[in-house]
Amino acid sequence: MKKIQASVLYPSQCFLGEGPVWVAERKSYLWVDIEKCTLYEYNWIRKSIKLWRFDYKISLVLPGNNGCFILGLNRSIARFNPETEKLEWLVNVERGLTENRFNDGGCDSRGRLWIGSMDMGFKEGAGSLYCIDEHLQVHKKLDKVSISNGLVWSLDNARLYYIDSPTQLVKSFLFNEGLGAISFEKNVIIIPKDYGTPDGMAIDEEGMLWIAHWGGFGVYRWDPVNGKLIEKIEVPALKLPHAFLAGKTWII
Repeated sequence: MKKIQASVLYPSQCFLGEGPVWVAERKSYLWVDIEKCTLYEYNWIRKSIKLWRFDYKISLVLPGNNGCFILGLNRSIARFNPETEKLEWLVNVERGLTENRFNDGGCDSRGRLWIGSMDMGFKEGAGSLYCIDEHLQVHKKLDKVSISNGLVWSLDNARLYYIDSPTQLVKSFLFNEGLGAISFEKNVIIIPKDYGTPDGMAIDEEGMLWIAHWGGFGVYRWDPVNGKLIEKIEVPALKLPHAFLAGKTWII
């Protein structure tokens, strides 16, 4: 098994770093610190850092239209203009579940936002997985989720791979791209507990899954076809929430 070493891009000292994403138009790398309610932007050209602080736990950042960012704040989705710093609330998803917050999320090929929730005290089965369509209509796709985490689509868009971290599983769901519907297919990867807990996930150009292992000192590359471990990026940090691929592998 091939091993790759990681190096530090920027010593942000995040309490709970999550949600890395590359924004090509800005030549910037974005991520969040959930517990410190902070959004980070690292400019690749200038090698400079900028940050914005919010009054809410921020778990997700994604590029939106007209240079704006889409944010997951507590249990709501908002649009943020980084130039004017205007925050526009779009939809509240779990209005009455005050002990919940959003966690990981991503957009499918049609631009629908998929985002999961979890209880801040880690109550079992208190979270859900939602899909928010272009009309800001909220559709619950899964319930009784404990810690909603990594979700990526297969290269042919036929499947959604999804992690509920405490299960130690990567699940495969058949995905109907037109309808945005999913149906459970099978468990494709079973992760031994001594490898840590599966957290954030990305897919590479060969269809392999890169998973950040919380408590596993690294990011592991898995084959979703046969469920086998292929390689690992060693990281001198015990708890890794997320990994993102854009030519290189970014780890928080």
